[in-house]
Amino acid sequence: MEEVNMILEMMLEGMNESIEHLKRELSKISTGKASPGMLRGLRVDYYGTPTPLQQVANVNVSDSRTLAIKPWEKAMLAPIERSIFEANLGFTPRNDGETIHINIPMLTEERRRDLVKRAKALGEDAKVSVRSARRDAMEELKKAVKDGFPEDMGKRKEGEVQDTTNKFGTSIDELISGKEKDIMTI
Repeated sequence: MEEVNMILEMMLEGMNESIEHLKRELSKISTGKASPGMLRGLRVDYYGTPTPLQQVANVNVSDSRTLAIKPWEKAMLAPIERSIFEANLGFTPRNDGETIHINIPMLTEERRRDLVKRAKALGEDAKVSVRSARRDAMEELKKAVKDGFPEDMGKRKEGEVQDTTNKFGTSIDELISGKEKDIMTI
């Protein structure tokens, strides 16, 4: 019984990681509004070491379409600018000697559709990951039944696994449709 509970815990952990990864990736997709999350994952060369941007500068939203990056050291202005260009995020940083400003361009209809496609692809990747966790859990449950776990309880646990998978699938669909509304709202 304890082994079966561990199987279910591992499955839940894997599914939760899929949802969290999806949320992080969706936060990086521009909706035409400035958000510090757009620069999450950006690494800056800090004296030879790739370092997350948030560890070398403050990233703030100065208005709905402008990000302001204020490095803790002036020497970091150029490396931060270079990292933004190299990341190919579609932004052009503007350096005033103290702060780097990024104007978020208005999205065209075509660009909005491309971003929706990208969000849907991320959603499909998350669903694949959830189904993979489900498959692994089902295989482990079948092994447990072969090793002496009661068959009727095994079937019940398989039903729980499927219900959990369906809930996570619905959650993914809700995240994607919410992001789609954000992207398509002008």
